Amino acid sequence: MEIPETAPPADVPPSQDLAASPRAPRRGTAASRLSGKGSSRLGDLLFSASSRGSGILLLVIMAAIAIFLSIRSVIAIHADTGNFLTSFNWNTAIGTPPDFGIALLAFGTIVSALIAMVLAVPVSIGVALFISHYAPRRMAQALGYVVDLLAAVPSIVYGLWGALFLVPHMLGTNAWLNTYFGWTYIFSEGDQAGTQPRSLFTVGVLLAIMILPIVTAVTREIFLQVPRMYEEAALALGATRWEVIRTSVLPFARSGIISASMLGLGRALGETMAVATVLSSNLVFSLHLTAPGGSTIAQNIATQFGEAQGVGRDALIASGLVLFLITLLVNGGARLIIARRKEYSGANA
Repeated sequence: MEIPETAPPADVPPSQDLAASPRAPRRGTAASRLSGKGSSRLGDLLFSASSRGSGILLLVIMAAIAIFLSIRSVIAIHADTGNFLTSFNWNTAIGTPPDFGIALLAFGTIVSALIAMVLAVPVSIGVALFISHYAPRRMAQALGYVVDLLAAVPSIVYGLWGALFLVPHMLGTNAWLNTYFGWTYIFSEGDQAGTQPRSLFTVGVLLAIMILPIVTAVTREIFLQVPRMYEEAALALGATRWEVIRTSVLPFARSGIISASMLGLGRALGETMAVATVLSSNLVFSLHLTAPGGSTIAQNIATQFGEAQGVGRDALIASGLVLFLITLLVNGGARLIIARRKEYSGANA
């Protein structure tokens, strides 16, 4: 019986000799890019190695600094006849038993830095908001340029300005504080009312002026990074401009504001020349912040290191270790605050 021929289905192509006609590789496949893959991988390896090496080098330098400070500090503390942490004296003269402590210097350092932060951070946030959200474009560009320029001014220039201009003009401010807030004791000038106000409060005002451009510049850039759709969504819901800033801008930039503030605090804690130019070193403890006198760790090191010898130099190095630890604690605390408020940052927005 003859079997009728059946035509292949329409959707099945006729058989082809695949071995005789191999399929040509398409353009843009991985096989066609093998020639450039080696150079790309080499660049990735070099970048990864350089980044890792930079991080390790930074850790090595920090560890070397800590070890050096610790060794010299142990030598000084062993020779100290007083309590290094609680003593208010600083007597390292040759021929007398060394008696020195860090309490008064740490008090002046922390108090002056806190005054600077209280005065500078709110103003910096306001200036940054004005530049980023309120000022016209040309004015914002001009103000941004001025802020960046002020952030680059050397500290000795601020110190000279503070000694020649700020200190004489603080007499009226101190008198006003003494009159209306003298009952708080900290703003009372005590028995030295009317004298030149080379005090911790004057140093705090000067440090506030110094760190204000830095905090403003960083905060302004953070405000400019807020996604535009957040602000437009708030405006679409009928929010006013202040409500947009309060509900969209500030929560997004909160972690950045903390980081900028800690950057300014780090400069305030370690500032040397400006403080040494303005402050009249007087190692006498007093809670009258507007009374002349006081000292900071950085200022004490700068003014006495050239003449110090033997145990006196080791004592200054020990005080530098305390400042080093204070800076590490401040930065560590800032990182903890940022980590706890990560839900308000742009990372999870």
